[in-house]
Amino acid sequence: MKLVRYGAAGAEKPGLVDGVGVVRDLSGHVADLTGETLGPATLERLQAIEPSTLPVVPDGVRLGPPVGRVWNFIAVGLNFSDHAAETGSPIPSEPILFNKLGNSIVGPNDDIMVPKGSLKLDYEIEISFVIGTRARYVDEQDALRYIAGYTICNDVSERHFQVERKGQWMKGKCFETAGPLGPWLVTPDEVPEPGNLSMWLDVNGERRQSGTTANMIFSIPYLLSYISQFMVLEPGDVVTTGTPAGVALGMKPPVWLKPGDILTLGIDGLGTQRQMVVPFKM
Repeated sequence: MKLVRYGAAGAEKPGLVDGVGVVRDLSGHVADLTGETLGPATLERLQAIEPSTLPVVPDGVRLGPPVGRVWNFIAVGLNFSDHAAETGSPIPSEPILFNKLGNSIVGPNDDIMVPKGSLKLDYEIEISFVIGTRARYVDEQDALRYIAGYTICNDVSERHFQVERKGQWMKGKCFETAGPLGPWLVTPDEVPEPGNLSMWLDVNGERRQSGTTANMIFSIPYLLSYISQFMVLEPGDVVTTGTPAGVALGMKPPVWLKPGDILTLGIDGLGTQRQMVVPFKM
């Protein structure tokens, strides 16, 4: 099942994508797609609905992030060996965790706004998982049972803020529009092998990133289990899991994002995103 949220920012409605790619309205069955409605019982109820019985959403409607009211937005750094190498960093012996903020999340095709004072704006294609069941001290072999679904994240990063302004990475990860999510939240029954999906990102039609989730240093089940040893993951929380090589930071010389650039990115089975970079505005 492919779940979506559609409509104006801040007023999105829930929907699903039927077998021929048409968005259908779910608002008669669930108020929204949030932590309160992403548990196994609700997902099972939604999967039992015949999509053809649902109202059709008009073509061209904006798609929002596929999960709303995200409490915790957790990210994993340097989780691909080729990305660690291109940044000159050692392979981590344990996952590197940092926070993004829920209010950095935007829809999959919304604009990316250059933050005020930005010097080095970058991109990162990532697979994210969304928690469906409260997770604390989870064993790795049980971890996938806690996941409501998977989606794409563009972990947009300002490297000057992140690296050169010192302190925690989150300074370069939490600005407005730094977390495009979507287009869909794809339930686990449609993603039987999340550890073996192709992923790519283009800038202005030029392929910059090309990789596979098979090259993760730490797998999705390991990450969920590991994180749950230090904090409780609540339904609706998003964990984004790292990026392959090809980011601007690793280029020689770096080619940073600038206003007018167009990013397109995708992961097998999880859809595609498209964003335009726009100048800062108040």
